[in-house]
Amino acid sequence: MAAMKPRTGDGPMEVTKEGRGIVMRVPLEGGGRLVVELNAEEATKLASELKAVVG
Repeated sequence: MAAMKPRTGDGPMEVTKEGRGIVMRVPLEGGGRLVVELNAEEATKLASELKAVVG
């Protein structure tokens, strides 16, 4: 029987370009990952909103 590896949220946040989209993988507390696919316009808007909050 093959060993089962638990899925965890441990690890870095990842952002990759896949085809025409941008895929962001964010580790979550309690395990798992939030996976969001964005286009370039949405990624630019997200970046500006985060900069406004973070400073």
